[in-house]
Amino acid sequence: MNRFEDKVVLITGAASGLGQASALQVAKEGAKLSLVDLNQEGLEETRKKVLLEAPEAEILMIAADVSKEEDVKNYVEQTIQKFSRIDGFFNNAGIEGKQNLTEDFGSAEFNKVIGINLNGVFYGMQYVLRIMKKQGYGSIVNTASVGGIRGVGNQSGYAASKHGVVGLTRNSAIEYGQYGVSVKAIAPGAIMTPMVEGSLKQMGGDNWEEVGKEFVEPNPMKRFGKPEEVGYLVAFLLSDQANFINAAVIPIDGGQSYKY
Repeated sequence: MNRFEDKVVLITGAASGLGQASALQVAKEGAKLSLVDLNQEGLEETRKKVLLEAPEAEILMIAADVSKEEDVKNYVEQTIQKFSRIDGFFNNAGIEGKQNLTEDFGSAEFNKVIGINLNGVFYGMQYVLRIMKKQGYGSIVNTASVGGIRGVGNQSGYAASKHGVVGLTRNSAIEYGQYGVSVKAIAPGAIMTPMVEGSLKQMGGDNWEEVGKEFVEPNPMKRFGKPEEVGYLVAFLLSDQANFINAAVIPIDGGQSYKY
């Protein structure tokens, strides 16, 4: 398939995990890429992987802290300067933060997680929606989480931020559908990314792999998801095939969030 031939896809959090997997998928389908992350070494690694799969891919790499509005404005402006438009936006950058009870979570940690996961998503939508409204078309996929549709425990900042992403997604989808722009979110469960590995290490230290086995035992599929599985979903949602999917929050978690 070449669903993204001559189309421009902007991806934040592109240095690893879901962002990297999604970049690989849309590039294989012909996309021109604007890749954003604070981790410049990781961005270079993503670029190398993309070019192995799609040697002709046009790639713009931008270092940015998504919690800073000026950085977000800059990555959108750079993308427009390079490619003249934005067809798809995977608004993905995020962190988990430290795990702790709400009373012990700490305001500094809470503000840090909110700043990246919620403010960063809002800033991205703010500037990209202006572009897409003028274009009269576009698709935005935000990364929420199963922690944005259910409580998960010991993650006040993460849960609050991801619930906020769900609200932003639904609200903006209602506002911008009339302009030919669709806005939706994915709600990943336990996908084996560097962030999830870090979470397991917080819980289990050197024994994190055993903790991981216990962690997925309640999952109907008894395993972690793979980043490429999320990449397939993101590519579909950003494509023209999914234009009429709007305001939806789509879990990709092996069915665990539906389990009593």
